[in-house]
Amino acid sequence: MSTDTAIVWLRRALRLADNPALAAALERHAAVTVAYVHDTSGRWTHGSAARAWLTHSLAALDADLRSRGSRLLVLEGPATDALPTLASALSARVVHHDRSYVPEIAGADARVAAALAAAGVSLIAQECAYLRTPETPRTGSDTPYTVFTPYYNACRRQPVAHAPLPAPAALQLPDGLPTAIPLASIADGTPAPPRLLDYFTPGEAGAAAALERFVAETLGDYASGRDRPNLVGTSRLSPHLAFGEIAPWRVAELAEEASASIAPGASAEAFVRQLHWRKFGGYLLHHFPHTATQPLKAEFAAMPWAEDLAGRDAWRAGQTGFPLVDAGMRELAATGWMHNRVRMLAASFLTKDLLLPWQDGERFFWESLVDADPGNNTLGWQWVAGSGADAAPYFRVFNPITQGERFDPDGAYMRAWVPELAQLPARWIHRPHEAPPEVLDAAGVVLGETYPRPILDHAEARRRALAAYDAVRAAKR
Repeated sequence: MSTDTAIVWLRRALRLADNPALAAALERHAAVTVAYVHDTSGRWTHGSAARAWLTHSLAALDADLRSRGSRLLVLEGPATDALPTLASALSARVVHHDRSYVPEIAGADARVAAALAAAGVSLIAQECAYLRTPETPRTGSDTPYTVFTPYYNACRRQPVAHAPLPAPAALQLPDGLPTAIPLASIADGTPAPPRLLDYFTPGEAGAAAALERFVAETLGDYASGRDRPNLVGTSRLSPHLAFGEIAPWRVAELAEEASASIAPGASAEAFVRQLHWRKFGGYLLHHFPHTATQPLKAEFAAMPWAEDLAGRDAWRAGQTGFPLVDAGMRELAATGWMHNRVRMLAASFLTKDLLLPWQDGERFFWESLVDADPGNNTLGWQWVAGSGADAAPYFRVFNPITQGERFDPDGAYMRAWVPELAQLPARWIHRPHEAPPEVLDAAGVVLGETYPRPILDHAEARRRALAAYDAVRAAKR
């Protein structure tokens, strides 16, 4: 082992176990400094909700490091300045980091590598955040996949084995560490989602506990329960995965191991499929960088979007008069997270009922979600809008009332997030605007006062959306 020091620069791999960047540094160097660079430049700067999570996650990582005789060094960006300065202060000749395939971030990493090289320091990338590199797989004609199922099948034919990398028992810090910036500066004064910590425990230990709980209590019913927002039917691991507090391959391996003894194979398979779907977004963004802001299907650039600021604001505030849409948007505001079934409905309402651009929703979710991920966020919005890879049929327009009645039949989710409707019977809670006056009176609901009337007629909005989509498709022909 060398006696010099190394820097480990972490971004989306905020963990000590199963961390190839940290393991590579420890294998070759006696002293290791773990650093995070707070860089607010570029499109993919964390949104306000993600910054709140990041602050807690970095605090947890710092505590884990301190328990091993080290500490986290948080530096102010840009990384092109901060890392060469740190390397010089520590006489370090190598920086290990978690590789990103997001085009803009990868480009920035190339600039960091050049700045370090000018100072005689090597930047070494390690695969830390992907089930498999987004460079593969490819079709038989050597092109990227644009349909998920063939991509998934190709991934499953070539499983990637990862030997466990235990967290180090101790870490040796070098002398001469510079002063770190306070973690509070990352949040930049932006308030956290008020109920974030009621629902999540950011950090590596929180991720491990969430995975253990999911495997023991939820995985067995995942295939049937994941679409029910009124149940704890999903893993809620997405923010932990977004920040790399747990390795995605470890999550997949544990789910598959559990399928033999705890969970039916169908549920484990459905869950692993969702892990790959999440990574499919990163794969697409790597191969089609323009999809961050533009549709993958070029004809949708001519989509005749509406301009409805009042509708957009009602959607953001959870005041559309469609209870399941409103419940989801309020859950998002309170926790920084939204159930996936409701995310699809909320996205459909914005892009098809209101006929507003998917880019508006994508940026709002980027700002509001603690699990915001560049590829996955874009993938989800383009899927709903019908303009992306493996997209939902353009004519699929989610009905916000029937979706509620199907997936929240007793109204439990509604009562949690739209309390002004809590006293309505299940028969009417998803359609209060149709409830008899005596039912509304008994429940203390005054439409237009205690709860808004629907801001649009869904049937008419659906007809308008289909006409717009038909026009786009006709123009292509």
